[in-house]
Amino acid sequence: MASSMMISSAATAVINRAAPAPANSVAPFNGLKSTAAFPGTKKPANDLSAVPSNGGRAQCMKVWNPYNNIKFETLSYLPPLTDEQLAKEVDYLLRQKWIPCLEFDKIGSVYREHGSLPGYYDGRYWVMWKLPMFGCNDSSQVLRELAECKKEYPNCFVRIIGFDNVRQVQCISFIAYKPPHPK
Repeated sequence: MASSMMISSAATAVINRAAPAPANSVAPFNGLKSTAAFPGTKKPANDLSAVPSNGGRAQCMKVWNPYNNIKFETLSYLPPLTDEQLAKEVDYLLRQKWIPCLEFDKIGSVYREHGSLPGYYDGRYWVMWKLPMFGCNDSSQVLRELAECKKEYPNCFVRIIGFDNVRQVQCISFIAYKPPHPK
């Protein structure tokens, strides 16, 4: 059976090659055509009419200043959060059934000091302030712990993180306190 199928497909291929192409078929690709056949398509090198524009303000846009402007984590581009704003963030964390925890660090960002291996960075792991707050159901509890941590370590950055104990991952992390004069 397989041999008869091979013969019939070979015969069909021979017949298809020998038959003229139908009138409505597309011509085969013969390569790119020269643009010389289209008059007026060449623009001068200094013509900027086709360059994307944002209304003439392209020269006014600034980029992020990388010098003495360390960005930390989520919400770090905003001004410092008030206690009310922090309470709303913690309320969101608690509504998601995440477990709040506070961490602190003197430097507050990743850096290289003790190694130069690829992927090695100091400062990825911060010191945990007490244990995670299992059973916490009110943002005021977290804010009290934040106040204690700031009082104990006034020259450290403090962040609030939220753990999902079902998926075993950290789901949220944001800076809750920046020291007045970071070292």
